[in-house]
Amino acid sequence: MEIEEKIQLISRTTEEILTEEDLRELIESGQEIKHYIGFEISGRVHLGTGLVCMQKVKDFIDAGIDCTIFLADWHAWINDKLNGNFETIKNVAVNYFKEAMKSAFECVGGDSSKLIFILGSDLYRGSEAYWETVIDVAKHVTLSRMQRSITILGRKEGGDVDFAKLIYPVMQVADIYHMKINLPHAGMDQRKAHVIVRDVANKLQLHPLVNDKNEKIKPVAIHHSLLLGLGKPQKEVNVNSSEEEIREITESMKMSKSKEASAIFIHDSEDAIREKIKKAYCPPRQIILNPILNWAKLLVFSSPDNRLEVKRDEKFGGIKFYSSYKILEEDFFKGDLHPLDLKNAIAEKLVDSNIYVYNDAGYDNLLSVREQIIITGLCNGDGCLNNIRESLEKWDLLGHLLDKNRRVNRCVCCGKKAKYSILLGRKAKTEK
Repeated sequence: MEIEEKIQLISRTTEEILTEEDLRELIESGQEIKHYIGFEISGRVHLGTGLVCMQKVKDFIDAGIDCTIFLADWHAWINDKLNGNFETIKNVAVNYFKEAMKSAFECVGGDSSKLIFILGSDLYRGSEAYWETVIDVAKHVTLSRMQRSITILGRKEGGDVDFAKLIYPVMQVADIYHMKINLPHAGMDQRKAHVIVRDVANKLQLHPLVNDKNEKIKPVAIHHSLLLGLGKPQKEVNVNSSEEEIREITESMKMSKSKEASAIFIHDSEDAIREKIKKAYCPPRQIILNPILNWAKLLVFSSPDNRLEVKRDEKFGGIKFYSSYKILEEDFFKGDLHPLDLKNAIAEKLVDSNIYVYNDAGYDNLLSVREQIIITGLCNGDGCLNNIRESLEKWDLLGHLLDKNRRVNRCVCCGKKAKYSILLGRKAKTEK
């Protein structure tokens, strides 16, 4: 593949490259390029994780780059995911998350056999060099910088946190150096960690990243855009909003599994997809921080050959095909495209393209994982744990009856009203 073609593949649909000059130099050097993207293990996989991230990973693989998916079980434990139960986190990582990401990668046209998966526990076990790198990185960052960097955990800067969470960013930086990664990749919300990665590159003493000439080099950080949740931003933006303000609001709006109504998961049914998009925030003619336009750009027009069909009655303009996001955005801004018509078009595009993995990813392996989750405290039934194995066979991964795609909010093992749903700890409304 020609150098310019490789750069184009690596660069497209990215928000930022640190830096473009370093990327070109890395490619022109002919040195092996090693990519990585890390994920906390925190529950179900939504479209932002499963599709937006994996579409970018496919670009890297198409460019001839080896891609590593890092299952960050230690980071999830530090960040109190899945009730902070380390064994559950590891179980979900291997038996669910890994399989879900494989399925999502297949959804975007990738070959999942080309993905490399590494579990954090396996990387760290018995590795003196890793912990040497952790200390080496820590010696070159300040406490105040670590306190500012906890936003990469999805936590507010200045919040009162346990000390382990201040170690999290240092470990994330050390992951990259320990695996000899020269192309770390993440969403824009992880930017602070990657800036530290580059800032300490020439200061590390024990295990720096070097090129073929044994010269210290800085990893090239790739940041893709964040897929927005479907809800309204907590703060309005206008023409006077600074770039930093817009970035902060964007990060606060990113799709999150903890906000179920504004997230679509790779397991959601067709009806669930349509219903959630129908209720989405999409004010007329507003193109800044509009979730539906964001989805059109990142999910529909991420590939140059994609197009969007908008179906309308003749009196409202009739059927129209869009082959360019720019034209679609212009029509929406002018008021020539109604929000409801755009929502319907996006929903049908997702459904028709099978751009979701309905109850398909890692289901067989997840039975034992869900049992573990229930045992660790999410079931409040009295004496019902003896019937777990029998009743689990009657239910699918996400709490739907196997023969009826409808949500229930009763305990899967005792049938009583559930304080929590079985969706990895999500609070549920009880069923009358």
